[in-house]
Amino acid sequence: MALSRMSFIDNLIFDQHGLIPAIAQDWLDGSILMMAWMNKESLIKTLQTGEVHYWSRSRKELWHKGKTSGHFQELKEIRFDCDSDALLLSIKQIGSISCHTGTRSCFFQTPEDKKYNSSPPSDACSELYRTIENRKKEPEEGSYTNALIQGGDNKILKKIGEESAEFIMACKDDEPISIANEAADLIFHLQVALANHNVNWTDVLEILVKRRGAPRRES
Repeated sequence: MALSRMSFIDNLIFDQHGLIPAIAQDWLDGSILMMAWMNKESLIKTLQTGEVHYWSRSRKELWHKGKTSGHFQELKEIRFDCDSDALLLSIKQIGSISCHTGTRSCFFQTPEDKKYNSSPPSDACSELYRTIENRKKEPEEGSYTNALIQGGDNKILKKIGEESAEFIMACKDDEPISIANEAADLIFHLQVALANHNVNWTDVLEILVKRRGAPRRES
């Protein structure tokens, strides 16, 4: 990366130890994965290589995230806050594990110190898909999701057709609340179909991201 693109580093405010806090956030679903520290050396190394490097306060050395575990962090974007004293790293977490405990996120404990969920909060659609996947892995009696999955494509695709028609009619009637409700129903059934065919929701998000800025298609 050209040195001119690193000039913002000189405007950052580092603490008395030459460090600045850096929060790593999943580039697709917005999940907060971890917080660590960076200094100018680690920040420059990150920008040069495209893989995140932190500064280990305990070891007093540069820390190439994933060098030992294989769970590298690919930098997608970097931002800094209004006071220029904190960084937000938009990253692709290789291996889906960012925490040394083996969880996806370091933020998995509640105030009661209960490790209730290794998956951090993210956007509503990603959380919905995660729930559908859990139902598929661990069926629950009386679950509508499980009834759909057990019915296979015949049942799932029929529902998608029905929900699509209802969404269209809501749009025809120009009823905002109804449109939103029918859209939610349609997204849910689409995600059940994805899970049934082992297509991850993140695959869909990645395609949407790649399409941003792509050449316009002719109508």
